[in-house]
Amino acid sequence: MADIIKEIEAEQMKDSLDEFAVGDTVRVYGKIKEGNRERIQVFEGVVLKRQNGGNRETFTVRKSSNGVGVEKTWPVHSPNVEKVEVVRKGKVRRAKLNYLRDRVGKKAKVKELVK
Repeated sequence: MADIIKEIEAEQMKDSLDEFAVGDTVRVYGKIKEGNRERIQVFEGVVLKRQNGGNRETFTVRKSSNGVGVEKTWPVHSPNVEKVEVVRKGKVRRAKLNYLRDRVGKKAKVKELVK
C-alpha cells in the first residue's frame, strides 16, 4: 500500500526544482484562474519557512503591502507555481523566521549573504 502512494507522489513531483532557502527574498510566479482566463501573478517577499518534505513540501513567503503584512503558503511541487526566482540570498541562522512577524521597517529586514 505504501509503495503505491510513493509511486503516485513521485509522479507528481517537479523535475526541475528552484534552489532557495529560508531568509531568501524570492519572486513566486503563481498561476491565477479568473473565470475561463489564466494569468500569472508575481508575489515577492522573504521566505519565512520551509516545512515537510517530498511531495507535500510547502514554503511561506511574507511581504509588506501598504503597511500590512501579507503571508502566503505555497506548495513547492504545485502546478500553480510557475517558478520561484531568487532575488537575493539571506543570511540567517535558524530554520523558521517567525520573529519577523512582530517587526516593522528596518528591523524586519534580513541581512544579505555576501560570498
